[in-house]
Amino acid sequence: MDLGLAGKVVLVTGGSKGIGLACAAAFTAEGARVAICSRSQANLDRALAGLPQALGFAADLSDAEAAAAMVREVEGRLGPVAVLVNSAGAAVRMPPDDLTPQAWRTAMDSKYFTTINVLDPLVKRMAARGHGVIVTIIGVGGKVASPGHLAGGAANAALMLVTAGLATAYAARGIRVVGVSPGMTETDRVAGRIQTDARIHGISPEEARARAVARIPMGRMAAPEEIARTVVFLASDQASYINGATLAMDGAQNAVVL
Repeated sequence: MDLGLAGKVVLVTGGSKGIGLACAAAFTAEGARVAICSRSQANLDRALAGLPQALGFAADLSDAEAAAAMVREVEGRLGPVAVLVNSAGAAVRMPPDDLTPQAWRTAMDSKYFTTINVLDPLVKRMAARGHGVIVTIIGVGGKVASPGHLAGGAANAALMLVTAGLATAYAARGIRVVGVSPGMTETDRVAGRIQTDARIHGISPEEARARAVARIPMGRMAAPEEIARTVVFLASDQASYINGATLAMDGAQNAVVL
């Protein structure tokens, strides 16, 4: 199936690792002109070694000015961004008793504002041009509350509302805004979470992983490439009437009405 993405400029934040890197590779395979962004130049260099066609941009997206400058630089070098994939940022998990007002704020900076600081300038540029697609990697924690992920889950829930709200606000101007909420996925971030769970519960990492997988009806975690294939489809004209929705990809783990 030709997804019609060849030659389009795609910006993937958090594109140096995990789901973001898988998305960058998938768009590159479709012939898109891909830019990836990360805070770490070292991570960018490692990612670009496997994506020689892509361009890398280092920026701290929790800083609104740095994020806006990155957007200007990407469009200055590659041209107007047709697709934005927000995959940057994640909040630290912690027990409820350890939460403080500053911890809640840090979680919003880490997940919510790393998305908003890029999305805000780009959705306005896209609207002025009359076309564009924004896909945000959110997380099922925004739909199903977890005691150890309340601050990060709140940021995810806010991004789900932003997705629906901006889609409504900008649909008439040629913009689609959609979300994808992965569950447990085979990434370094999830591997670190399993190590933390193992320490908390006094079990081996292997046992912690087995327990996590046992909670997934499909019997396995998602591969980053599975999430990426969905993102590429949603960004394409094949998904031209999908707008404002957030798609859960959790292997049927959370039996909730979305």
